[in-house]
Amino acid sequence: MPGAWKRILLAVEIRCARRACRLTYGMHRTLLTLSLTLAICGPSLTAQAPPANTAQEVHANLNQLMRGVLYPAANVVFFAQEENPGDVKPIPGRDPSMATDPLTSTFGGWQAIENAALALAESANLLMVPGRVCSNGAPVPMSDPAWPIFVQQVRDTGLKAYKAAQARDQEKLIDLSETLSASCAGCHRKWRDRKAAANRCK
Repeated sequence: MPGAWKRILLAVEIRCARRACRLTYGMHRTLLTLSLTLAICGPSLTAQAPPANTAQEVHANLNQLMRGVLYPAANVVFFAQEENPGDVKPIPGRDPSMATDPLTSTFGGWQAIENAALALAESANLLMVPGRVCSNGAPVPMSDPAWPIFVQQVRDTGLKAYKAAQARDQEKLIDLSETLSASCAGCHRKWRDRKAAANRCK
């Protein structure tokens, strides 16, 4: 009997030892897999994190920004001077999602006025991004005290036009269109009009 018990206890110890080895091996394999995953994915995860204090990039000169954002947005807002945006409907037989005219698009009518007014307000931020130049290569005159005043007028008028469009207040939009036009004209008179192309923004 004592010999039999020794053999049983020895077998139990061997099984326990093997189980511990299997457990230890499994833990090592898990840790190795995790380490490899972090080694492979770690750099990509770090690369995806936005760097702190990223400088704003400038891709358009002032003339391109005006033609691409402010000019078309202002024209949509100015539309309310002559007609009721609520009366504009998508063109029959044409897909409104493919329309190039915001007023006849899927987001047309009064919503197009709202969106254009917000685009004008947001464009004020773009007008203050450092590093932008005019079409002749001269820097945008942001250091001139008059520049931020004109820019703020565009921002304020855009936000007021947005509220007027939300209220479907065409009369208010007519008044604001005149304010916006005067702001744009004042800026143009100072830096663009009556100047040769080489002297603009100076």
